[in-house]
Amino acid sequence: MHITQLNRECLLHLFSFLDKNSRKSLAQTCQKLLEVFQDPFLWPVLNFHSPVELKEDNFLLGPTLRYLSICWHSSRVKVCNIEDWMKNTFQKDICRKHENAVNDFLIQVCNRCPNLLSLTLSGCGHVTDDYLLLLLKSCPNLKILKLENCVRITDRTLEAVTLYGDSLQTLHVDFCRNITQAGLETVQEKCPSVMLKAERSADMIPDNKPGEKLMLERAVRKLVRH
Repeated sequence: MHITQLNRECLLHLFSFLDKNSRKSLAQTCQKLLEVFQDPFLWPVLNFHSPVELKEDNFLLGPTLRYLSICWHSSRVKVCNIEDWMKNTFQKDICRKHENAVNDFLIQVCNRCPNLLSLTLSGCGHVTDDYLLLLLKSCPNLKILKLENCVRITDRTLEAVTLYGDSLQTLHVDFCRNITQAGLETVQEKCPSVMLKAERSADMIPDNKPGEKLMLERAVRKLVRH
C-alpha cells in the first residue's frame, strides 16, 4: 500500500511523529500530503530553539495551537542580555539580525492562536512587556506562562498578569533581572491561586536608569583613562 492510500486520520497520526522539517519535506511530495501538512490539527504543539527557526516555513500557526516554547540556549543570548547603551558596534550588529524576531512572532500568535494554553520563553532577551501584555489579552485561556532569562521583562508584565491572567495557574519569572520583590508580592496578593516561581529574579542587579547610565558611563571612561 502506498502512503497516499492511507486515510486522513492515519496520515495525521503518521505526521505527528515527525519533526517540522520532515513534515515539510513529506508535504512537498504531493498535494494530498501537503493538505495534511496544512491541517491545523497537526499543530497543537510547537517548540523552537532559536529566533531563526521562527522565520522558516515548516510549521503552521492556527487556533489549535495549545503549547508553545521558544528556548534559545546560545552564547549570543549573553550578548542580547547586555544593556543597549553598553553594547559595542559588533554586539549591536549581532542583535540587529534577530532582535524583532520573537516579538513579531508573538504578534502572529496573538492574531492566530486564541486558544493557547502554555507559553515558555527562555533566553529571549529582546521580548518586552508590551508583547506579553498583548498576548495575555489575546489568549484568555492561557494557564501556564514561563519566562526565563528574559531581561527586558519588568513588573509591568506582572501587573498585566493581575489584570488579564484570569485563567493563569502557573507563572515562572526566573532570572529576569528587572523583576522586583514588590512586583512579585503584588501577584501573590492579587492572584493567590497562581503558582508563582521566581528564581533569583528579585535578587539580580536591575538595569540602570537613564541618569544612572550616564554616571556609570562617565565612571567607566574615567577608569579607562587611568
